[in-house]
Amino acid sequence: MSRQLVSHSLDLQRLQDEGYDIEIRSNYLLVKRVPYVTSASQVAYGTIVSELSTSGTTTVRPSTHVVSFAGGIPCDNRGSELTNIINSKGRTPVAEGLIADCVFSSKPPEGYPDYHAKITAYVNMVSGWAQAIDPAATAKIFPVMPASEEDSVFRYLDTASSRAQISHLTSKLALTKVAIVGLGGTGSYILDLIAKTPIEEIHLYDGDTLFTHNAFRAPGAASLEELQTSPSKAEYFQRKYDAMRRGIVAHSVNIDETNVAQLKEMTFVFLAMDSGPSKKLVVEKLEEYDLPFIDAGMGVYRTGDALAGIVRVTSSIPSHRRHIWEGQRLSFADAEGDEYDSNIQIADLNALNAVLAVLKWKKLYGFYADFEHELFSVYTIDGNHLLNDDRAS
Repeated sequence: MSRQLVSHSLDLQRLQDEGYDIEIRSNYLLVKRVPYVTSASQVAYGTIVSELSTSGTTTVRPSTHVVSFAGGIPCDNRGSELTNIINSKGRTPVAEGLIADCVFSSKPPEGYPDYHAKITAYVNMVSGWAQAIDPAATAKIFPVMPASEEDSVFRYLDTASSRAQISHLTSKLALTKVAIVGLGGTGSYILDLIAKTPIEEIHLYDGDTLFTHNAFRAPGAASLEELQTSPSKAEYFQRKYDAMRRGIVAHSVNIDETNVAQLKEMTFVFLAMDSGPSKKLVVEKLEEYDLPFIDAGMGVYRTGDALAGIVRVTSSIPSHRRHIWEGQRLSFADAEGDEYDSNIQIADLNALNAVLAVLKWKKLYGFYADFEHELFSVYTIDGNHLLNDDRAS
């Protein structure tokens, strides 16, 4: 199917968003998996075939009101043919590899203004009888539609954005290169979230091996066989998300003074690495490279027979850097005695930390409204409080 023609034609896009299985073949518009009733009063499925008039890049008003139907002769729920819309019968080749069984003709006084109106009218005329037998019968099946490399970074179309009519907002997140430094619990959840956005390339930096305790605080489910191979975190997560999208690049190394310059090529950086001198180096270099970044972290401690602590998100943008240093918003000391290092049952905090970081990233790029313009947020676990500070404006 010509994705460009669909995306430029509101009527075709609407059909796709509503869940119809449409295809453009041999200059015909095909709507597949349309339920109808056979002469035996059983539900079957066929294909509506319409001519397709275009201006070259978009559809224009249909040139005729008739359509063909392939797959059988539609009947009512008692098995009587739909003579009110069947204009002629006879097997006739139409689109490539498709033979029609009959022609429908039902013309409203003003004709059909577009293909959405034309197709949905005929679908309703045919499938309404099928639904009288099986209420679950529908042509709105929301098929998975492969996407070519030229169409999208995704291997199948992002119908979530188009259905919600927010594709123009989603396009704001189509950054060239984004890096995630650190693929522990929080970093892997950040990947899970941003992998579903149209970033062209997502670079993963982590030199560690994926162990059992990592699997218990990461999205998805690693198999026993996968863990037994001792995969690197970067390569493991690259393989997992490659099933959904292109452009994920694994770097099975930790960032240090020998390779930190690779981050200079990025558009944005998420930091989900442990505190320490290495983090200080990365932060200083990102500022030197004039790159925006978000650092996600948490501090968890034991209180009585429970855990308490904070989940933190610190943002740094080229116009606002001073809060990082003057407000001591990041710790660069080696972490010691933190329950986070030994307790693996906190995937919920990892996920929350990642969600807060990605929400802020989307605010920075205008996807979400931002009234506070905060660059520092802290969620306290025991009090369920979210505090904002260091406002950019």
